[in-house]
Amino acid sequence: MARPNILFIMPDQLRADFLSCYGAEFIATPQIDSLAADGVRYARAYSTAPVCVTARLNLLTGLNSIRTGVLDNSQFLRPDYREVGLSTWPELLGACGYYTAAIGKMDFYPWDAEIGFQHRVVCEDKRWLHINDDYAHFLAERGRRKMHGDEHPGYRENRGAIVSINPLECSWDYFVGQEAARFIREYDGEGPFAAMVGFPGPHCPYDPSPEYLERVDETEMPPAIPEVAGDTPRLRQSTIDSYKLPWNGVDYTEFTEAHKRKIRAHYAALVMQIDDQVGGILQALRDTGRLEDTVIIFASDHGDYLGDHNLIGKGSFFEGSIHVPLIVRIPGRAGGQVIDELVALGDISPSLLQCGGSAVPDYMDFLPLPGIGLDGRGSREYLFGMMNDGWMAYDGRWKLCKYATGEHLLFDLAEDPTEQRNLLKGEGHRQVRDRLDAALTNEIMRSVVASHHDKVVSGTDLSSDLDFGEPGWKRVYPRPL
Repeated sequence: MARPNILFIMPDQLRADFLSCYGAEFIATPQIDSLAADGVRYARAYSTAPVCVTARLNLLTGLNSIRTGVLDNSQFLRPDYREVGLSTWPELLGACGYYTAAIGKMDFYPWDAEIGFQHRVVCEDKRWLHINDDYAHFLAERGRRKMHGDEHPGYRENRGAIVSINPLECSWDYFVGQEAARFIREYDGEGPFAAMVGFPGPHCPYDPSPEYLERVDETEMPPAIPEVAGDTPRLRQSTIDSYKLPWNGVDYTEFTEAHKRKIRAHYAALVMQIDDQVGGILQALRDTGRLEDTVIIFASDHGDYLGDHNLIGKGSFFEGSIHVPLIVRIPGRAGGQVIDELVALGDISPSLLQCGGSAVPDYMDFLPLPGIGLDGRGSREYLFGMMNDGWMAYDGRWKLCKYATGEHLLFDLAEDPTEQRNLLKGEGHRQVRDRLDAALTNEIMRSVVASHHDKVVSGTDLSSDLDFGEPGWKRVYPRPL
């Protein structure tokens, strides 16, 4: 297609196996399923940096986490990132004539930064209650406000599973869905648009509206994957310590199967709320005659353990944390295709650029998505995870994880999809471990060197440079990537 509209829909903290198009039999998500039926569904899509800000910076820049310098939620791009040669995909598409819009949660610092988006409607993270964003104004006009989970009955007892006090029409995801549909209906620019829609849910607190929770049978929720004694006790304790902090305020030291079932039911209800809002966005595209000239990408920044391995949230490289949905609908291409090739969430960045006709910077770490007619895919042997407290190498079968806690894990996902047998505990897998460890070490070293591109004095041999020998020589700064 020549210069299609581009719509990127991204719920926050949505794991793949809570969508019916990914095999979930306990939930109905017909609107998201329709995207898969009309498009391409990636069966093995992974977030290689499974926390909110870090994953979103991979997406914005096409760079891995070491190269962005954003390895946890307390970090962000340096303010002069443009001056050292970096660009975000909205900036690059904007230079190609696209009108770029960001609606909903983006996780920028500061929260009202543009980062290349020409239009913003802000509804930030459900935990940032004091951000005076568009959603806060919307609530205030209705005599309401953002509310912490602990203001709801049963918050601590139910480990974050609550029923929203604010009505559905004042909920986070309803607001974002309505604003996204409004943007589509009202956009009248001469050029195409490239819009990112960030739903704050189904991120905790697990706060669905009652009319959706009524549609969920708690007894049908799939059980959580058990914790393996001795595998990751320090990882679990660090999670407990983090979730006790004021942003959350829940103690998960005792985390029963009943707690986990309830959380999963509330999470499923939130997913269904988002599914209906996706339906409203798709209807706005139909009503404006734009559905067949709009590329739609649906994905999430990371998953949620929901009790798997006795954990909550995200941040490690267990499947519940990193296996995410990824669906692409391109008008005119056959739908219903399922691709089993290993892909990364960051692959969306070069894919967005190619769909919009922009050149893809050769410094990007990620690759265009396969199966949708894009160029330059190349081959990928491994996915590498990079966080401030953990690294991963994954080849589609064998997964090696190394954490700052000193806990190291090796899983064979073909034989052990629920990651119950840490093969580093026994003998017989040294060759696999060494291969993955060597590949991971090489990639970490490459990334560290590449992350210091702004310090390179010259790309040539200065010993033959006559100007360098004269007083007052100045290095080129910053050097382009």
